[in-house]
Amino acid sequence: MSTTPTFVLGGTGYVAGELLRLIAQHPQLELAGVLSESRAGARVNEVFPQLQNAFGGQTFSTREELFKQLPAGPAALFSAAPHGASAGVVAEFLAKGAERGSQLTVVDVSADFRYQSAADYEAVYGQAHGATHLLDQFACAVPEHLASTDKPHIGHPGCFATALLMATVPLTKLGLTQGGLHAVGITGSTGSGRSPSAGTHHPERHGNLYAYKPLNHRHAPEVVGVCENLTGTRPSLHFVPHSGPFARGIHVTVQARLQQSMHADDLRSALAKFYANQPFVQVRDGTPRIKDVAGSNACHLGVATDADSLAVFVVIDNLVKGAAGGAVQWMNRQLGIPETTGLQMPALAWI
Repeated sequence: MSTTPTFVLGGTGYVAGELLRLIAQHPQLELAGVLSESRAGARVNEVFPQLQNAFGGQTFSTREELFKQLPAGPAALFSAAPHGASAGVVAEFLAKGAERGSQLTVVDVSADFRYQSAADYEAVYGQAHGATHLLDQFACAVPEHLASTDKPHIGHPGCFATALLMATVPLTKLGLTQGGLHAVGITGSTGSGRSPSAGTHHPERHGNLYAYKPLNHRHAPEVVGVCENLTGTRPSLHFVPHSGPFARGIHVTVQARLQQSMHADDLRSALAKFYANQPFVQVRDGTPRIKDVAGSNACHLGVATDADSLAVFVVIDNLVKGAAGGAVQWMNRQLGIPETTGLQMPALAWI
């Protein structure tokens, strides 16, 4: 079985660690290099002790070192670099790769290629885009919503955005609702990244629950834009995110008024039909739970209705389906590999 040389940029964060874990067990992706200027020379499995049996003595590299390792021919490039920094680094690697005859396929997990225009990106992130000339080379969607693309590269939606899209896209495309969509989401602390802050400090977060950036979270315009691109309809989304007292996972509830009265069984059937043949999505009886998907690339949905409204519940692992797992799923597709390859691990359940 042939393998594809694989590079990871921004290599010491939580998402990078999950990418490395998935690559370690992937039969057709072979780690060729990991970028970290700050930890260059350090062994990968020292920075990520959970990878103690993976990658031998492989170390983190500087970008100059990785440029020299870019192969002639196909290669996979994942970027887990920070928002605002990723675009420039990706542009550098694509340019150096072209010089060396590399055929790079990029999946970027930052926000830098989630918007179709630099103006839309700059309006949300408040800074100039680092590689505007590449924007038209990236598609942005979760794999379940875009069967194929002629774009060579992918900008993966954010973790909250992934969970929200799993509900908003079918509701919008099927025309099941009227008026605005109202969403509440709760995310684990790993969604805030590896660097500690006041909001992620354990004594503050443990046993606690609080909203942040209510009705002003940056994933909301991302969801609206992606949803419009996929369905032709621009939904009105009102989103209130919360910080949860757990490490992994996202739980989202999306509510809206029904276009016409519908029994919960009929709504469940409509969503199940929409996601038929999508191996990572289950529409379940009852309400889904984070522990049933944590550590996996699965997405579970549940529903409820009353006389004139509906609720759709979505759970994912923020680091896997919401980031690294979804990125590998996309890379599989772009490379012509079965999309489930390397992603069929079960959930951890009792974390």
